[in-house]
Amino acid sequence: MATSKIVYSGELRTNAVHISSTNSIVTDAPIDNFGKGEAFSPTDLAATSLASCMLTVLGIYAQNNGINMIGSNAEVTKIMSSDGPRRITGIDVILEIKTKELLDDKQKVILERVAKTCPVSLSLHPDLKQNIQISFTN
Repeated sequence: MATSKIVYSGELRTNAVHISSTNSIVTDAPIDNFGKGEAFSPTDLAATSLASCMLTVLGIYAQNNGINMIGSNAEVTKIMSSDGPRRITGIDVILEIKTKELLDDKQKVILERVAKTCPVSLSLHPDLKQNIQISFTN
């Protein structure tokens, strides 16, 4: 079964529908590439998917280990090539893991490893620089 269906709407915009939930995402070409920049660009989504994946797998780990990490968040910066073919060359993620519980050093190391080995991270080309900064707060 397909994951999604994407329709080109014109004017460099697409509408992607997640088949099993019918949720949708609109994409728009960025202003620096002939678009209106009124929605996520496809490359924005690729970069954003990295942090979303990290938070998801952290949530799974936390849920299975009695850790409340609601409110954890990430800020993503996408870095595009300045020469050669247009592509993502780097993704900076500032990840804040907020917990109700005090975590010991071992738990923090495990959570960092979980975040940095999420499926999206492992799927990205090794030449794409992933700069991940993780902090812990209560």
